[in-house]
Amino acid sequence: MFSIGIVGAGQFAGAFAKLFNAHPGVSRVTVTDLLPERSANLVGELGLAGVAEDFDAMLASDVDAVAVFTQRWTHGPLVVRALRAGKHVYSAVPMAFTVEEIGAIIDAVKETGLTYMMGETSFYHPATVLARQKAAEGAFGRLFYAEGDYVHDMDHGFYAAYQYSGGPEWKRTASFPPLKYPTHAIGGVLGAWNTHAVSVSAVGVHDQRGDGVFDAAVSMFANDFSNATALFETADGGSMRTNEFRRVGLANNVPESRFTFYGTEGILEQSALATVWHDRSGPLNDLTDLVRPGWASGADDPVLAGVDPKLHDSFISGHAPVHDTSALPVEFKGLGNGHMGSHQLLVHDFVSAVNDRRLPSVNAWVAARYTLPGVVAHESALRGGERLRIEDFGDAPGVA
Repeated sequence: MFSIGIVGAGQFAGAFAKLFNAHPGVSRVTVTDLLPERSANLVGELGLAGVAEDFDAMLASDVDAVAVFTQRWTHGPLVVRALRAGKHVYSAVPMAFTVEEIGAIIDAVKETGLTYMMGETSFYHPATVLARQKAAEGAFGRLFYAEGDYVHDMDHGFYAAYQYSGGPEWKRTASFPPLKYPTHAIGGVLGAWNTHAVSVSAVGVHDQRGDGVFDAAVSMFANDFSNATALFETADGGSMRTNEFRRVGLANNVPESRFTFYGTEGILEQSALATVWHDRSGPLNDLTDLVRPGWASGADDPVLAGVDPKLHDSFISGHAPVHDTSALPVEFKGLGNGHMGSHQLLVHDFVSAVNDRRLPSVNAWVAARYTLPGVVAHESALRGGERLRIEDFGDAPGVA
């Protein structure tokens, strides 16, 4: 059993703080935030153990681990500081903003022997879980191509989320480069396909909305790409394509991530309305019900009080039949479980990894393979689609 400190008490953190607090493998949960009232409110709403004055105070405290839910470009340095301070780390996505920051995290994990996990929801996306099962059975034959999309329109809750997290200068940060937030797309592919990206050519679409978001003159990232597409070469001679779209006419209540896998013997194809399996031996097999999440309770949860209603599904969706929930603690029953049934599985994965002294599913080396391709893809888009090599940090120690 161990204690954990939540770093960043924003909208997303509350859903995970509740799960960490309920898990029998966690002894207590504390919180810190740059805005002290947010920490105090979260502690009061969930009955957590207390507030740390700031990040330094949390690292100086006796908590055994930290969970980082800060602005997405801040993760790398905070994670390294926490590891160097002797804390296990759970981090929201993305892993980091640059290749140097990714390398620094891997070095810190190797040198400290501590547990690091990136909380990538798509690893437990139902379609990815199903594809992982099909791949393990050999049903695809040779996998040679896959598609992973993260199509989340700004109008579907992102404006409110950025305003909440970014304050008066929120437009500067709402322009975060889409390909530098790649893990919901890439992770859903590589979570089922045992390979990694080795090169990329990408195209960025310059924004035309004219509202000050994705405006290079306003953006702290000098970014005006609101949509981007990347084509990757994989280490085993295949390819994968990802889309990261922020201006897209997606209907409400349609999952933003979707995945398709092509093999020499079978195809798993997901669309907005259906998931189907193809092979030469029989008719099209509709597996939609197998990957459709049920619904957890929690729509009236006080943690959701400040969350844009368009984002509620991200916090309260339940498990799909394809999910193996047999190891989850009974204390999770009835609690929120967002992003296509992934939240509870992610928290349990991390908690059990720390307590059992094992590598979590999305460890530092896996997280690098989910994150770094997008970092390089953004650079390719800036260079007009130039094909660029992608560095690889290798497999996790002890993993063949």
